[in-house]
Amino acid sequence: MNQPAALLVDDEPAVLAAFSLILEQDGYLVRQAASTAAALQILDDYPCDIAIVDVQLGVGTGVDLLKLLRLCNPLLQVVLITGRPEIETAAEAIRLGACNYLTKPIQPNELLNAARNALNAKRLAEEADRHRADLEAIFRSLSDGILMLDAAGALQHANEAAARICACLSRQVTHSEVCMHLPCDGACRQLIQESLATGLPGKRERIRCKMPQKQEQVVTITTSPIRDHADRCTGIVVVLRDETRIDQLEGQLHTRKGFGRMIGASLPMQRLYSKIEALADVPSTVLIQGESGTGKELVAEALHSFGSRRGKAFVKVNCSALSDALLESELFGHVKGAFTGAVTNKAGRFQKADGGTIFLDEIGDISPAMQIRLLRVLQEREFEQVGDSTTIKVDVRVLAATHQDLTELVRQGKFREDLYYRLHVIKLSVPPLRERMEDLPLLIELFLERYSLLFRKTISGISDAAMALLRAHTWPGNVRELQHVLEHACVLSCSSLIDTDLLPLDLTTPQARQLPPESAAAGAEPLPSSLAGQIAEALIKSGGNKSKAAHLLGISRRTIYRHLENLPTD
Repeated sequence: MNQPAALLVDDEPAVLAAFSLILEQDGYLVRQAASTAAALQILDDYPCDIAIVDVQLGVGTGVDLLKLLRLCNPLLQVVLITGRPEIETAAEAIRLGACNYLTKPIQPNELLNAARNALNAKRLAEEADRHRADLEAIFRSLSDGILMLDAAGALQHANEAAARICACLSRQVTHSEVCMHLPCDGACRQLIQESLATGLPGKRERIRCKMPQKQEQVVTITTSPIRDHADRCTGIVVVLRDETRIDQLEGQLHTRKGFGRMIGASLPMQRLYSKIEALADVPSTVLIQGESGTGKELVAEALHSFGSRRGKAFVKVNCSALSDALLESELFGHVKGAFTGAVTNKAGRFQKADGGTIFLDEIGDISPAMQIRLLRVLQEREFEQVGDSTTIKVDVRVLAATHQDLTELVRQGKFREDLYYRLHVIKLSVPPLRERMEDLPLLIELFLERYSLLFRKTISGISDAAMALLRAHTWPGNVRELQHVLEHACVLSCSSLIDTDLLPLDLTTPQARQLPPESAAAGAEPLPSSLAGQIAEALIKSGGNKSKAAHLLGISRRTIYRHLENLPTD
């Protein structure tokens, strides 16, 4: 520990000599001054911890010197001594920061005690000063704005970040009642007033601050009470966090251009993405409804891929493509000899999906008998293979999809009500393309890039006229129809730009077909003549291949089978 240094200031040499001896014997390094000027010179030349100053000096007084010492060295601890004590002088000395006031004659122990107390006060002051400096450094360096308000709401302190975040903190309002004089819309005023009134902490997240001639800011504000030793609220600390950039980035993130294998930045698709995220880890059955060609299978894939079962099997079954007998065998499996042609045991799709997810597409097309079997699996998570009575239990998440209105099928008695409610635990609706036309450029870009690679062509875009035609179309076949239109155009293209001459005739003629959404036509009997004609044309183009015809029209093969008798025969 360094030797403590004491400055003695007295115009009497005998007093200086006596006090110096006492202090030196106690380990102090003593420096003597007989006047104010000499004392100030010593302090300029040497560091001192304490000063013992006589009130009566030849020129000036010890109180005058005390004032100067406090200005030039605030941490220096000063003890005043006097042979003629006066209450007024003592009071002023204490007010000015003297740590003690002694009256002559002074005993050695009295002097030493005063010196030790002054030295301890110096150490405490230095420690407090270090803490203050540290706090000020933190205060200045914080990116969050910090304000200190007194109990009346008057601003006491504010760091630079606060002035940067809050334009209200100009020189004109500094040290005024901030919560009462805000030139902005005052979004934070209520919280500040509540905290001042109640003495309780508070928080408001993502307040949108609006200032005249300034860009809107997004700020989170917290308030914490300042309490004295009696637990009384003497003010509050206000913390301002500028989250404008975070809010902007989150907005960009939420406006995703795609999710999984789905493409779209429109509001309907953003809502769908958010619902998929929320449902990805939920084990409940999800019913996905949407017109043909909207991408229901992609929704099912995303529900599986972003959930906890993503490392397990994702098994897809197209219920409309199989007869009852085949569908039963596909779903539940069979044992050897269960029917003609069953030469080996075969695991069903539910077994293959154990621990993962099974996707039942076109669930509205299954027969009443299959509906009963499926209901049991959904209720009990167990089944028997075809030709066997052994019960098999599985842990499978079931996703189902349909383009049909199941409530209408239930009303018509074509779909079991109990199965409907088992499937309809959670419902996701996939928007048709006509309800998200702002996604058209994104989808066109995707398909052009895909077919450019596939057909080894350089196709950079689409003409304005062709884009206008695509925008004018109602897309009854949805994204699948758009995909086929662009595939057709890319196959025929000999240039880098898709123009109107490359689009199918049904898009470019004034009598362009308006194929009704399959969800509306599913139960229609008989088939409208316009759709029947399109099916006939598609069958001719596909050489009678019903799967290809359904693919061209953006409808299911079951629909073609169901309405085949209505096709023109001439």
